[in-house]
Amino acid sequence: MNKITNWVGQNLVLNIEKVAHGGIFVARHDGRVVFVSHVLPGEKVKAQVFEDRGGSFCRAEPTEIIEPSPDRVAQVWKQAGPGGAGGAEFGHIKLDRQRELKADVIEEALDRMSGIKLRPVVEPVPGDDENNGLGYRSRVQLHVDEAGNVGPYRERSHEVIRVKDLPLATEDIRDLEFHHKNFQNVKKVEIAASNTGGTQWRIDGKVKGDERLIERAAGRTFRISGGGFWQVHRGAADLLANTVTSMAATVGFDKAAQNLDLYGGVGLFSGALAAKFGKDLEITSVESFRQATDDATLNLNDLSKAKVVCAPVERFLDKHLSEKSTARNSSATIVLDPPRSGAGAKVVGRLVELAPKHIIYVACDPIALARDLKSFIAGGYRLAQLRAFDLFPHTHHVECVASLVRD
Repeated sequence: MNKITNWVGQNLVLNIEKVAHGGIFVARHDGRVVFVSHVLPGEKVKAQVFEDRGGSFCRAEPTEIIEPSPDRVAQVWKQAGPGGAGGAEFGHIKLDRQRELKADVIEEALDRMSGIKLRPVVEPVPGDDENNGLGYRSRVQLHVDEAGNVGPYRERSHEVIRVKDLPLATEDIRDLEFHHKNFQNVKKVEIAASNTGGTQWRIDGKVKGDERLIERAAGRTFRISGGGFWQVHRGAADLLANTVTSMAATVGFDKAAQNLDLYGGVGLFSGALAAKFGKDLEITSVESFRQATDDATLNLNDLSKAKVVCAPVERFLDKHLSEKSTARNSSATIVLDPPRSGAGAKVVGRLVELAPKHIIYVACDPIALARDLKSFIAGGYRLAQLRAFDLFPHTHHVECVASLVRD
């Protein structure tokens, strides 16, 4: 067996095998796995190792593409790529191939972590193909260095890099040209643009521009305070809301049941369900972030039977289960849109105990989703439908919506 030595600085000739979770690709050299960024399966490349902590793998980035893939294109963000600005790690890949790679990741995660044999079709947001997946980001975060320069971080570092353009951002954000400005004694600039024409920016947390953004989605109006969460892709809120309501209708939605909207944010899914099934539906939106809860209270105030609760989801479910007269309802629908880390064992366990008829799980990380699906299936649920959406073109991120039914 070859003795493993530190390979940092070495240039290796590698054949790229497949994509891995996180936007990196897998090659092998002398019995070790080498994770390589900015390449494609089937390519032969020369790559320099930049991280090697011993063990079975190391990390590298390409210095030469010896045999390029036919799916390789010019990087859509000229200042991204190896050693450049982070945030467009798939920008060198044709859009349709990006979606195939994301489907590869979902398929492998489902199989490996939950035993589900399923390959979803990763669907584009309408209009993205015509725009080559550009100009979609309605939320952008930039950083400021000690010299006052504004820009994204260089990948794998906290070094601010000056950029000429922000091609993934919406036109409203690009027109503000914050990436061409200079600031003093500032660390972060966060910019948001709504689909009704509003713009807002926060400089180290202080709100400038419009105090509250107005978004239209699912036939309703949503007000979002400074820093409040809203989907990044300008078309994502409508697409996800329509998917959730469609899944609810397919299984059957009982608007008199004790329906829940967990990690409910500013009330998008509660509002969408009301627009679909009637304003008199019973639903409780649960969110731990106070500002989002206040926004949800305003956004759902025309729904006579809707409740908004500010609490951690796990704590809310504990209380919900303890109230025996109201805790269990076999006809309920529960929507959950947890953070990237997923719902986790405790929340999944409480939902299984609660035993609603239908669970709709909105997930931004396929690994976390697959892990939680395994627990739901062990708890008596069946995966009735799974859809995947390319809400983050030119990055490795992908969104999934899963419909789980207790038969």
